[in-house]
Amino acid sequence: MSTNELASKVRELKELKAMAEELTAEITTIEDAIKAEMTARETEEIMVDVFKVRWATITSRRFDTTAFKTTHKDLYDQYSKESVTRRFSVA
Repeated sequence: MSTNELASKVRELKELKAMAEELTAEITTIEDAIKAEMTARETEEIMVDVFKVRWATITSRRFDTTAFKTTHKDLYDQYSKESVTRRFSVA
């Protein structure tokens, strides 16, 4: 791939990512409007046309690795493993 082709691909990528951000913002706005209506109706589930919309409270438990590492560093070091990944970014 030539430098010009690569530059064109990077520009296209940046444009598509900008479009994706706009769509994400629009999706969030619509979701928030639906959630507000469901809150006003005091419901976690509603049927709209052929769609069942749920906005339910979910309770879960997560392991607090930061606190565990602080209080049990030796065990944390013993059972943690290093991983290697690659990050792609365009600035």
